[in-house]
Amino acid sequence: MRVVSLVPSLTEAVAVTAPGLLVGVTDWCTHPAGLAAARIGGTKNPDVAAVLALRPDLVVANEEENREADLAALRAAGTEVLVTGIRTLGQAFEELGRVLAACGRPRPRWLDEAEAAWAALPPPRAPRRAVVPVWRRPWMVLGRDTFAGDLLARLGVENVYADHAERYPRIPLDALNAAGADLVVLPDEPYRFTADDGPEAFPALPAALVDGRFLTWYGPSLVRAPEVLRAALR
Repeated sequence: MRVVSLVPSLTEAVAVTAPGLLVGVTDWCTHPAGLAAARIGGTKNPDVAAVLALRPDLVVANEEENREADLAALRAAGTEVLVTGIRTLGQAFEELGRVLAACGRPRPRWLDEAEAAWAALPPPRAPRRAVVPVWRRPWMVLGRDTFAGDLLARLGVENVYADHAERYPRIPLDALNAAGADLVVLPDEPYRFTADDGPEAFPALPAALVDGRFLTWYGPSLVRAPEVLRAALR
């Protein structure tokens, strides 16, 4: 079977579970290291002709990360496209199983281990309220109905903007600082927040720098994500 992945998280999931199936991946697919597959552009601007030239039996995609116009072009050319929708941890587990089954693979052990790791989390203490920027210039934060927000909630971190009308609202910095948060959570993707780039904008708040892969990726990283994120959020 020949598979093209347009989503870094799904690339890692397929590559770890079924080495050799992937013939094409995006430029942003960084895991696992040394992946031997053709690069076909970005998640938002894949080279559709290059994807078709690889003659895939299946293209795996995501409703948020990929553009419908590109997926429609692939379908119009006769390519099977599986589109995932993942906004909660539970949906991630379901969709990962669906993707791997479509690739002709049984449920992998790492997926069971990931479910067990999250199920074993102790009940969260009194939640801390956090703002969670994902970009600056302009400032954008996690809003409603996001996968990362669901993970944080399970770890006892309440997103201040979880009820916002938008999923990734643009909020002025002064409003973020006046939002009544106890904490600012700064992932290193999609914007690369670091100790020297981000915390200084929130002088009154403790800052938790987190590995964005463990906060936003759904795949084998979910096995270690509870442990890694809890340590970063302490």
